[in-house]
Amino acid sequence: METIDRFFRPPKQSFFLFGPRGTGKSTLVRRHFKDAIYLDLLDPEVFRTYSANPERLRERLLAAGKGTTVIIDEIQKIPHLLDLVHALIESKSGWRFVLTGSSSRKLKRTGIDLLAGRALLCSLHPFMAAELGKAFSLEDALDHGLLPVVLDSADPNKVLQTYAALYLREEVQMESLVRNIGNFTRFLEAVSFSHASVLNITNIARECQVERKVVEGYISVLEDLLLAYRLPVFSKRAKRAVVSHPKFYLFDAGVYRSLRPKGPLDRPAEIDGHAFEGLVAEHLRAWIDYSGRSFTPHFWRTRGGVEVDFVLYGPDGLFAIETKNTARLQPQDLRGLRSFKEDYPQSKAYLLYRGKERLMKDGILCIPCEEFLLALYPGELIGKNL
Repeated sequence: METIDRFFRPPKQSFFLFGPRGTGKSTLVRRHFKDAIYLDLLDPEVFRTYSANPERLRERLLAAGKGTTVIIDEIQKIPHLLDLVHALIESKSGWRFVLTGSSSRKLKRTGIDLLAGRALLCSLHPFMAAELGKAFSLEDALDHGLLPVVLDSADPNKVLQTYAALYLREEVQMESLVRNIGNFTRFLEAVSFSHASVLNITNIARECQVERKVVEGYISVLEDLLLAYRLPVFSKRAKRAVVSHPKFYLFDAGVYRSLRPKGPLDRPAEIDGHAFEGLVAEHLRAWIDYSGRSFTPHFWRTRGGVEVDFVLYGPDGLFAIETKNTARLQPQDLRGLRSFKEDYPQSKAYLLYRGKERLMKDGILCIPCEEFLLALYPGELIGKNL
């Protein structure tokens, strides 16, 4: 696969770059910092050397001189290296550190304060549609997701099948993040049913036959490994009673499909619909992170069951976005957005669906999802390119 320019732009100061495995962190930083000192902590020899003797990094920098950039790939493998990095930044010698990681859990557990703000926190996501341009296919994205490591493979399905196993072996099992790997494996299957749904921890615990607090811990593991996230309910100046539980999403549509069991009792339309909603969710998260805008993502759901999939709230506006995995819209498909606009008339509402035509219904722009995603550019407000 040819090199694709990413929307992420490295800051000029030291920074952390967090993102799940396979999002292209190593490729991106090596491309941007070709003359940097590069330490790959997944390399056993490099790991042994710097784990036993962190001061070796200072010696290399002193030999390289001022203004040198250092890339430390998968920094969570040796958390105590951050103590030295902190001291080196404080020395004011002009060294810049690029610290990549696919997990923040070990850093949190060891009490590391992530350099007390002396390095910016950045995120890298799977591809956005606009990064791929003409190469983007909504159908392929829903089937295989948008992880670079998957799209670059001759057999995307095989890579996705081994993706969760890689995390289980290298992150969960080797780092002893959970006590019972069998229970955690069953939990992964059970929690996949909660993708793009309101999270009910009690039901998951019952399905896995473990205590509720165990499931809460497992969900925290997924979040720290950047494999999942929770979306809170939007309740600002609420005129109606809203639910309190968040929604749950796995970070990539392809990874969701690889974890979700399929059988004769599963409806393909339901699985497709959740993948469709999750794909939009991951685009909105990437847009927020890459834009640097202070939007916060939410969903909206009343206790009466009226729902809007996504609400983005910030100084630059209020946006309500609903997804429908259908090529034909019915009047009831607009119910949630109509209700939201009644409560928040200043909001801009969009309905994304699988059809081919733009439609304006009750002041709500209904637009093909592929067209919406391709027009979503960081730094530009939603709707500017539509």
